Amino acid sequence: MQLTLTLLWLVWAALLAFSDTTTTSESYLFYAFFGLAVAFFVYVILQNTSIFGFQSYIEVTPEYLVRKHGVFRPKHVVAIPNIKAVHITPLALRVTEKDETQTYFDLKQVRKRRDQMKIKNKVRDLAAKHGFELTEANGNH
Repeated sequence: MQLTLTLLWLVWAALLAFSDTTTTSESYLFYAFFGLAVAFFVYVILQNTSIFGFQSYIEVTPEYLVRKHGVFRPKHVVAIPNIKAVHITPLALRVTEKDETQTYFDLKQVRKRRDQMKIKNKVRDLAAKHGFELTEANGNH
């Protein structure tokens, strides 16, 4: 949505700045408006692309499990106290919340096998600390 609004602003500013119906004194304001639109467009692109980091990730914190899958997609957050059970497979976590909602965390998003193991170990530690059910498929270490 933010990108769409920015593109509309950019088009509108371009139409104002480059139309032939403006006077010289107005055109400087329109060029400034267009420059601000371009600057904001660059800001939106930098914030929502992986130029400065990954936009697809899984994060395990002491209070939440967080999944973000791709550019312009929202984060999905599962609070640790709401977790009923977690099933660990070699390349995924299936989280069942107390209201029976299931969330799938695809560990293929995590590039390094060592980082996948860290996530699994953190989930194991959280299961021991918070007492939710933990099951594992064969082949997990």
